[in-house]
This record gives sequence, C-alpha cells and structure tokens, in this order.
Amino acid sequence: MKRGTSFLTLLSLTVMLAAKSSVAATPAVVAIPASDSATTTKPAAPAAKPSATPSDQQRFKAAPPKIPTVTDSLGLLERAVAKDSSKFDNLYRLGVLYLDRDRPQDAIKVLTKANKLKPQHHRTLVNLGAAYDAAGVPSDAQTQYRKALEIQPGDSVATCRLASSLYAQGNYTDALKLLRDAIAQQSGSYCAYFTLGVAFADAGIYRDAIRMWKKVVELAPQSAEAVSAKESIDVLEKYVKDK
Repeated sequence: MKRGTSFLTLLSLTVMLAAKSSVAATPAVVAIPASDSATTTKPAAPAAKPSATPSDQQRFKAAPPKIPTVTDSLGLLERAVAKDSSKFDNLYRLGVLYLDRDRPQDAIKVLTKANKLKPQHHRTLVNLGAAYDAAGVPSDAQTQYRKALEIQPGDSVATCRLASSLYAQGNYTDALKLLRDAIAQQSGSYCAYFTLGVAFADAGIYRDAIRMWKKVVELAPQSAEAVSAKESIDVLEKYVKDK
C-alpha cells in the first residue's frame, strides 16, 4: 500500500490513531476504565456573585462564605499508592491517569505493579501496551496487546491497538489483516472500521476512508471515534469534491 503525504496536512485528527488510538504508535487514552460504568465529570462553573447589599456585606463579614475544595484525583491516588501499593484498583486508576496526563513512564511503573497483582486482568495489559507505545517501545507494547488477546480473544480494543502499533511500524499487511479479521468476527467493531479509515486516508484512498468512517458513525454515534470521524468526513468530502 503506497502511503499518501497530503492527508496529514488536510486533516487534523484529534483522535487519530497515529497519535493516540487505533492506527498509532501512541494509543490514546481514552484509557479503559476499571469498570464499564466509570466516568469523569467536570465540576460546574461557579455562578457569578451578585452585588452585595449593605446587609449582605455585614453578613459576609460575620460569616465568610466557604471556598469549595478542589479535589486533585491524581494527587489523591499518588498519596494512596505511596501509602499502600498493594491495592490493585488504586494502581490501575493511577496508571490510567498517568496515561491521560502523557506520563507513560510513570504509567508503565504502576501498571506493571497492577499486572503483578492481577496478571489475568486484560485491561491492565492493554493500557500497559498503550503506555509502552507512548514511550516509544512498540515491541513491548505489542507483547502486552498479544497477552491481552490470549486472555480475552477477540477483544476489539486490544486488536485495534495492536493493529495500530504494527501499522505505525510500517507493518501494513499484518495490521490490515488484523482489522479485517476483527470486522469479519465482530461486524460491530467500530474501532476497527475507524482504524481502517485512517489507514485508507493515509494511503490516499479517500473514498474508502469516508466509507469506513460513515460506518463508525452508524455503529457508535456517541463514541469519540464517531466525533472524529464526522469531522474528518466533512473535511475529506469537500477535498474529494473539489478535486
């Protein structure tokens, strides 16, 4: 497959696997949570304070309003792990946060400890692989992805990240075979469609890239991949139309 050179100047893919997810040396995190229901929410912005009347000023002086405490999840987890490094959940969550903060070496350290506590936890292995990819050690990353697939055969995230890592190394044949096999086995594997779209776009096969990304939007319209796919489709369709 001959890779294109113009696509990367046309599209700025925020969730492009060549940077942080499926076709990339540095998979993103969007890290896999310890539980499927884990979410992160941002605190609401404080409302504007109204002008104080004289009586308000006297009351505020007598009883000043409390300032809400901002919780630093990373700091809390670091202190918890420093105090007791035998708790898997804390190690796993800290590793995921390190990945999210672009601290792959720290992520490798704590996720390795988490893996020793629960060697059969395939999500730890996938995130450990992501950390190695982010640190520029794709061979170790691919080892972790393959271990995850031995424990959880057919896992779509592990498959897509392994394909991404291989693709980033120039091993296009094996990467594309993994993705096509994933789709054949699980027709709803939207991360595989997304990754194939990035590969097609990188190779200059723009219409096939658009077709893959439209499938992502169809299968998982609320996913991060779908958001990126929609943006990429809009830009690429205009480019193809103008050519």
